[in-house]
Amino acid sequence: MNPTQEQQDILDADRSSSSNLMINALAGTGKSVTLKMLDRAYTKKEARLYLVFNARNALEAMSLEQAQAERKSIPEGMSRDPESRFQAITTVKTFNGLGHGIWAKAIAHPIALDKNKSRTLWRELVEGLSRGDASDAWKCYQVVMDGMEKAKALGYVPLDVKRVTSLITRTDLHHAMDETPDEYAAELIDQLLRESIRRAYLGLIDFNDQIYMPALFGGPFPKFPRIMVDEYQDQSPVNHALLARLVKGRIIGVGDPHQNIYGFRGAKAGGMAQAVQTYSMTELPLSVSFRCPSEIVKAARWRVPHFEWFTEGGEVNDYTERFSASAIVDDAAVICRNNAPLLRMAFRLISAGRSVQVVGSELGPRLVAILKKLGTDSTPRKDLIDAIEFWREQKLMANSKSANDLADCMRVFADHGNTLSSAVSYAEHLFAQQGTIRLLTGHKSKGLEFPNVYWLDPDLCDSREQDRNLAYVITTRSSNILNVVDSSSILW
Repeated sequence: MNPTQEQQDILDADRSSSSNLMINALAGTGKSVTLKMLDRAYTKKEARLYLVFNARNALEAMSLEQAQAERKSIPEGMSRDPESRFQAITTVKTFNGLGHGIWAKAIAHPIALDKNKSRTLWRELVEGLSRGDASDAWKCYQVVMDGMEKAKALGYVPLDVKRVTSLITRTDLHHAMDETPDEYAAELIDQLLRESIRRAYLGLIDFNDQIYMPALFGGPFPKFPRIMVDEYQDQSPVNHALLARLVKGRIIGVGDPHQNIYGFRGAKAGGMAQAVQTYSMTELPLSVSFRCPSEIVKAARWRVPHFEWFTEGGEVNDYTERFSASAIVDDAAVICRNNAPLLRMAFRLISAGRSVQVVGSELGPRLVAILKKLGTDSTPRKDLIDAIEFWREQKLMANSKSANDLADCMRVFADHGNTLSSAVSYAEHLFAQQGTIRLLTGHKSKGLEFPNVYWLDPDLCDSREQDRNLAYVITTRSSNILNVVDSSSILW
């Protein structure tokens, strides 16, 4: 395709100077295509790295057809993996893939990847406790697992781990967690983290260690005169620390600060702006959306006034006062900030004979696990609802950020069953559905697009920065029609 004027300006800036660049790419403006253009226009025969956020981004960076054609040009002895090569001289890597290779060369032991490493260490720890202590430990299991996850994303290292400086304090970690740990849980987190670090030196790592260990503990970093970084707004503090060790030459970043919505799992707020200062980057815009037609773009200008469109058309419909559920088309996406309204709608759609799929594979098992702890199979609905409300109150006292949504979700299942057993059965049945109408949260919708989007209960997005960003993300998932719907306005 021919470059737009903005893309041409970026190509010219790359060719005419040696400055580091930061491309501010709004939703659907062709950031991946632009990075490919930059790579193809770069004529120097030197190794370069195209660093992406996850495996899906890696596949976007290179199509199968390109892989098949370019593998033939890769010299014998070099990698022929289509996911790790974009051109013979450009390496495409995820942050995890890059970190894995660095850590494998940093230690003397072979690498063993265990995605359940934290749970493995937990079981070993609990087996060494007395029955009473083990019972107390299991009560804070979810809190400890969350602490381990957040510690490795934010760069927390216990004080007694020598020769390494933690990126955050212990207090910072506790504030970032879903709920504030008590002293016992806090000590368990530190104890497990120390053991996890020790095992990583022996070769046992999980996906979080792939970045955490080389970013904080070092290793033999490869040398690339030129590095391009995609989805810059989603990078966590340890990702930024990894980059700080890696970048020795030119860096070109691309991202959209208004799509920073993953603060709850560690994405660094203001990370792009900080990178601009750290690496003295020249900022350049990509503001013309190829995904969103004019009416969708206009609906998002409250957040990004400089947003433009490539195609005229589209629709934005306000159904916050009256909406017929029968108007929902197949292959549509229903998107909401919270899970509970989606679950209620999913049940109503199934009852109306519609085909649904609730997106979020980790939510179902988590809800079922909590429900099963609130009583026995025969616990009646009323007692279950009381137990859910007590659970909510206890979690809110611990400053839980997710308690309200989780409790509301469990209440949905309790309302559909006469006993706890039937509530669990309803939950398992709903999450097993693989239908055509997809129901997903705004966070799950990031990076996706749909011709028809139903934004459910927009008022759930409040005035906080992350919520404003989330509202912008939801709006820009539509490539054709955006319908704004209030749950209370739906006619069944």
